[in-house]
Amino acid sequence: MTGWLVFGGFAVLAIALLLLIRFPKRFWTVPAMAVMLAGAGYAWQGQPSLPDHPVEGVASVRPLDPDLIAAREGLFGRFNFDYSYFMAADAMTRAGAPQLAANVMLGAVRKAPNDLGLWSGLGLALAEHDGDQLSPAARYAFDKAETLAPNHPGPPFYRGVALARAGDLAGARQAWGKALRLLPPSASYRDDMVSVMLKLDPGLAAVARGAQAPAAAPARP
Repeated sequence: MTGWLVFGGFAVLAIALLLLIRFPKRFWTVPAMAVMLAGAGYAWQGQPSLPDHPVEGVASVRPLDPDLIAAREGLFGRFNFDYSYFMAADAMTRAGAPQLAANVMLGAVRKAPNDLGLWSGLGLALAEHDGDQLSPAARYAFDKAETLAPNHPGPPFYRGVALARAGDLAGARQAWGKALRLLPPSASYRDDMVSVMLKLDPGLAAVARGAQAPAAAPARP
């Protein structure tokens, strides 16, 4: 019972925060969906009727990268159809439920099967759900996104993130190189993308410095 009271308290606080920041009313379905899915996940996975007890060995949850979110909004837009599903999936990720996050994105591509942003997000969600491994399902999602928009930098950028998390830095660099070549020169979110790359592959900074270093002067005879 205490669990439901705590959950209800968080829901009330979330509503108060939305009112405080004057969140657009036409997008209230986004946080409502997140709360609904969180409640469903808690009822399904948790045991809210049991009394409180100490918990040991809580699994770690990967925090959401603000630079990745900023890059996503630059690549795929904000306050649009994609945004509502990305927000709901983010809520599931924060709750430590990657399976539910993947389910959210799977539902999204079923509603909009020709949306490259949602397919890219599904690929990343599936990879995270599979323990940061690029499963065949995740590869299919990335391939689908690139097929829908072969000249868009979003799908190869997201593929690179998944590859880097899986430990395939060579593959990640290849995908990111393609994304940067497709990126408009004036894109305001370029720095956000590069920041994500450097966090996942710190060796990129040394590679970039080496490429920019002037060639050594030839030795005199």
